Amino acid sequence: MHSPWDYPDFDDHEIVHFLTDRATGLRAVICVHSTHLGPGAGGVRFWHYGKSGDAVRDALRLSRGMSFKNAMAGLALGGGKAVILADEARTKTPEMLAAYGRAVERLGGAYVTAEDVGVGVPDLVEVSKQTRYVSGLPVAAGAVGGDPGPHTSYGVFLGVRAAARRALGKDSLAGLHIAVQGAGSVAGGLARLAAKDGARISIADIDQARAQKVADEVGGTVVAPDAIMTLEADILSPNALGAILTEESIAALKVPVVAGGANNQLATPADGQRIHQRGILYAPDYVINAGGIINVATEYLKDGDQATVQGRIEQIPVRLEQIWAESAVTGRNPAEVADAMAMRLIGRA
Repeated sequence: MHSPWDYPDFDDHEIVHFLTDRATGLRAVICVHSTHLGPGAGGVRFWHYGKSGDAVRDALRLSRGMSFKNAMAGLALGGGKAVILADEARTKTPEMLAAYGRAVERLGGAYVTAEDVGVGVPDLVEVSKQTRYVSGLPVAAGAVGGDPGPHTSYGVFLGVRAAARRALGKDSLAGLHIAVQGAGSVAGGLARLAAKDGARISIADIDQARAQKVADEVGGTVVAPDAIMTLEADILSPNALGAILTEESIAALKVPVVAGGANNQLATPADGQRIHQRGILYAPDYVINAGGIINVATEYLKDGDQATVQGRIEQIPVRLEQIWAESAVTGRNPAEVADAMAMRLIGRA
């Protein structure tokens, strides 16, 4: 492949910005998919990739997902995403983050950066010393902003409850068995909320100790990472990395519902149809996991308080229900219905 135009995941992106800073060792990609509704907003991921092309693919896919997520959440933001290519030792320095911040500033507000996998609030503080175009910074108690993780967890929890209501006829998660993939911030938050609602939790993570910690907290059970996708349960909630719903894995599912916060869960668009044909209710990921960006957007745009954020997150089940209702009427799978809705909203119908 010789240019971004050759990537299958290139979708008329407005900006694909490759960064190299020899002095700090920074290598990064910033992608802005759409600014139709506002500046392209989305987090920066710090990750080690076996091939640099995989980082570009990730940034392209994730930025497009942010366009759709922000549009479906009713936010005055477009979609963007950045990836910092980590070395095998995951070396991250204040100087590297400063160089990244300067690059964001040079884009003049076309892209607003925030937290993602491998990047925490302290990292964003370093970035913010170089650019205005950053959100998710520490705030005073009760103010809007800070770690978006708990807000994402809350939205996913509400979406899981909505899925249980539609597919299983249950008004709460009491007595339901939820298989949670991942034990990070979002997965842990979901597990706590679901357990409090009466659910039984099975949890898996590549970090066994982290999985055990969450399981102990919620009275759950730890499952091996390679077993969670084939566990017999009421709901599978993927909350780790993406592309886990493939032709092979969908055929092996033993759940009536898949609803979780991981980005880009479907490996290909065809997998949305595969899961639908199996009669499994799927919650489109960028709709159910919008809680974090709702918080980030409200902080950045300064257009509300904590009550505003909560109210906006509580619209997530409403949007999911609209998608599932249209899917039921038209026969189109929920992922396809959601994509069509989002495309209309960003002027690309």
